[in-house]
Amino acid sequence: MNFYSEDIRLSTSRRMEILDITDKVYSVVARSGIRNGLVNLWVPHSTAAIAVNEHDTDLWDDILNVLQKIAPLKDRYKHNAKYGWSLREQNAHAHILNCLIKPGVSIPLEDGRLRLGTWQSILFIEMDGSRSRRVHVQVMGE
Repeated sequence: MNFYSEDIRLSTSRRMEILDITDKVYSVVARSGIRNGLVNLWVPHSTAAIAVNEHDTDLWDDILNVLQKIAPLKDRYKHNAKYGWSLREQNAHAHILNCLIKPGVSIPLEDGRLRLGTWQSILFIEMDGSRSRRVHVQVMGE
């Protein structure tokens, strides 16, 4: 079995946003030379996450709106109180959502293609931007 790892670098521009990183992941897979196996994606940030879902910006708006209903941006979270309710450290919502969405996903790789469904894309979900971010990609297989 072979292993290949590489980080995808991202810059987010909004407090909460979704970026489609499918093409970037495919580029890493191509550089790996691995054709069959598993692709693990890991977001090493506690206020961002990764998911597999449809590339539809209207849907992304819906997702972000629902996430803000689940964990509102502004609330009196204990985590935020540690920082004197400062505007910059109002990010407890992002930590909570990270626990619900998760920072990692694994996708099967067959014949050099990710086994995504017809409408599926790999989505990076920013919940405390704008920031410089990265996604760690590990390709394992033959």
